[in-house]
Amino acid sequence: MNPPAVAIVEPKTPGNIGTIARAMKNFGMHDLKLVNPPEFGRDSEAYGFAGQAREDVLPNYDEVTFDHLVENYHTVGLTATTNEDARKHRRFPFQTPDELADSLRDVDADTCLIFGREDNGLTNDEMARVDQVCSIPASADYSSLNLGQAATVTLYELRDLTLDETQLPDVERERADEAEIEGFYDHFAEFLAAIDHPEEKRAKTLRLARRLLGRAHPTGREVRTLRGVLRRAIYHADDDS
Repeated sequence: MNPPAVAIVEPKTPGNIGTIARAMKNFGMHDLKLVNPPEFGRDSEAYGFAGQAREDVLPNYDEVTFDHLVENYHTVGLTATTNEDARKHRRFPFQTPDELADSLRDVDADTCLIFGREDNGLTNDEMARVDQVCSIPASADYSSLNLGQAATVTLYELRDLTLDETQLPDVERERADEAEIEGFYDHFAEFLAAIDHPEEKRAKTLRLARRLLGRAHPTGREVRTLRGVLRRAIYHADDDS
């Protein structure tokens, strides 16, 4: 899918606009919409907080109306307040950001994530007009997140829809190949014999090692290091005997 647009309705603090623009650039989004924003210029907190997004995402924002968003996008309203049930469904049912990511994969339409005002978010009337509702699970004692925090958490959870790659290595590709891992198990069996581990327990111990390493998904270097330790242990065990 195309990366979702991100809209902020009547933001009061330019710094929050910059923070959200930065999060958008972090997670592969670029289309920023502002509904009735405050004035801000190059010397404002918006640009100060935007990081490298000051060069593209932020200066290229569109000022639009809420009506424009509803009429032209598949809309997702973000809210911290979800104290409704099926009898009142302006804010119900809702999805968490990670659940939202799965549901948006099948949406064949331009999508816009709509964040509300810093003090009271989106109104009930506005929430009634959006297509989906998303909320971040938080403490029941204090569920309200800062606008910039809420946007950053949400955009992070959608990164698989918007980023082909990140700065981090692919863990699955870094995993040792099966031949290396099987070689470790062979080496571990030699080790058990070398230390005279009870023969009747060796199969079970080897199986436990296999389960443990299977969950760990070690890299090739990690497997080679462990085999080096086993090799020295076997050498000293044989030497002592």
